[in-house]
Formats: sequence, structure tokens, C-alpha cells
Amino acid sequence: MSTALASAPPVAYPQPDPSDGGEAMPTSVFIDGEAGTTGLQIRDRLAARDDIRLVSVDADRRKDEGARRDAFAAADVAILCLPDDAARQAVTLAGDTRIIDASTAHRVAEGWTYGMPELPGQRARIRDARRVANVGCFATGAISMIRPLVDAGILSPDSAAVLTGVSGYTGGGKSLIAEYEDGTAPAYFLYATGQSHKHVPEIMEYGHLTRKPLFQPSVGAYAQGMAVQLHLHADLLPGQVAGHARIEAALRDFYAGDPFVSVQAAGARVDPQMVNDTNQMVLSVQGDGAGRVTVIAVLDNLGKGASGTAVQNLNLMIGAEETAGLIG
Repeated sequence: MSTALASAPPVAYPQPDPSDGGEAMPTSVFIDGEAGTTGLQIRDRLAARDDIRLVSVDADRRKDEGARRDAFAAADVAILCLPDDAARQAVTLAGDTRIIDASTAHRVAEGWTYGMPELPGQRARIRDARRVANVGCFATGAISMIRPLVDAGILSPDSAAVLTGVSGYTGGGKSLIAEYEDGTAPAYFLYATGQSHKHVPEIMEYGHLTRKPLFQPSVGAYAQGMAVQLHLHADLLPGQVAGHARIEAALRDFYAGDPFVSVQAAGARVDPQMVNDTNQMVLSVQGDGAGRVTVIAVLDNLGKGASGTAVQNLNLMIGAEETAGLIG
């Protein structure tokens, strides 16, 4: 549905009285930045759902503050798929509308709930939240490995953690996508070599690390899919020697029953694209059996690393099944 919303009033949908057999009205959702990579993927996941009514602004008015303000007012929940500064500005237009922000702007900000449902107690916090900051793609993989090990006492919060990772080029936004599509980008490159990657603050905050980890990300010449690696010397970890079995057991305990995260046996090859177009994340514990361990998380940077988790958070916020609209 597309409308200019020039004078649309706020929409409030009363809940039906179960005694009269009424059905719940759909939740209205405005995707601010729906024409971008993440926005389009979120829209694809919501468009066919009967419990969602999408609120849109006509293409020629997407930068019109008045039209956007009206769209926010007409929505029960807004999802921001914008650069950081634009996301901060959008919050000032949103009024009391509940927000999921897919940018980096609010992930460690006061008053915002971190949108990573797999963390302990986080699903309940997200359900009640007015402002949710969607977890980042590399951060999803990094925290998914670090937090279970910290909580289990296997990894000390002040450990000198070493992370590496590779992502498809869609994680770099429109300009990088254009470079690859016109053939001017290299087949593979490292970036943020000054240890300045924007996901590090949230990795520390929600991985419960007190020492800044080393993190070296990279980009490959494929569109989507990512692998994040945590490199460990097991004999330097606290407690008994923490080899494969102890680390794998901690991960399995942490994610027991989770609808989207699984722990699989180590394999000879790890394909960063193996769970593309799903909301799955696969963890594995690799290494040489002599104390050198690499934990690996594989996910779709556009799915579980962005749009999929945004929909997962939306489902929690509106009381829908957490898996609704998502491919497991």
C-alpha cells in the first residue's frame, strides 16, 4: 500500500474482544529507508503477512519531513534503515511511535534496548521496549561466540580476544555495491585496519568484555553471507584446559532450544554463504586438538545480520510468533 499520507492521523488499533470472535487488526509498520538494501529485505519479509499493514511514503516524497512525520504517526512500529545521522534525525520525527533502528546510531545509547533476542533475558526486554537498536551483522557473529564463553567462565572479560571475519559486499552499502557491480572493486580486501570498526563498542558491551578485542574484518567478491572467527589458545583460558568439548558444550547449553542458532560439528570447509536467505546462524568449533581453537559463526549479513533480526525483534514487540515471516 502506498499513500502520500498528507493528513493521515495516528492509527490506533483496538484489540478485539475474544468473546465475540473478532480478529486482531494488523499492526501498521513504516520502513523509513525502504528503498535501501536492508529496507527492501525487511519489506519482502513483511509484505505477504496478514498481520502486518505496511505504511509507505510516495517515492518522490521520501525526503519530505512532513510526509515522513505523517507516516510515523500512522504506524504502530517504525523500522529505520538509514545512515546513522539520518536515523538520529528520524527519531525526532517519530514521536511516540515504537522504533527499531537498524543503524549503528543507538546500539550502546542510553534508553535503547539492544535487539539481539538470543542474549539472556533479552526477549522479554525487547517485547516491552519502545526503542530497539538492531544488532550489527559482524556483532551478531562475534557476540554469539563470546558471550556464552564469558558467561560459562571459559573466557575472561579482560581476555585479549582476537576476531577476524569476511562478509559479502552488500554489507558495505550502496557505494560498495556499486563498485562491485561495475567491476572496479578488488576480489578481496581488508578494511578498518586501524582497529576502528564501528561494531566493536557493541561487541564489548554485550559480549561482556572489558578489554577491546582485536578485530580484522574483510570483504569478498560475493553479494551476501559472512563468517566471523574467534581465535583462542585454550591453554591460556581460565579454569581447566578448555578444549573443543568444553567450548562446544557451553555453546550448545547457551542456545538450547533457540529457533535460529545451531551448533554443528566441525567441517573441512566453511562456506560463508551456506545459510544465505535464511535467519539461521551456525556455530562450529574448529582447531587442531592441541589447544588452538577457532570458533566460527556463519550467517547471512542481510538476513540474520540485518533484516531478519529486525523482523524477529518486530515479532517480539507486537506479540507475534518470533519466527513469523522468517525462514529457519
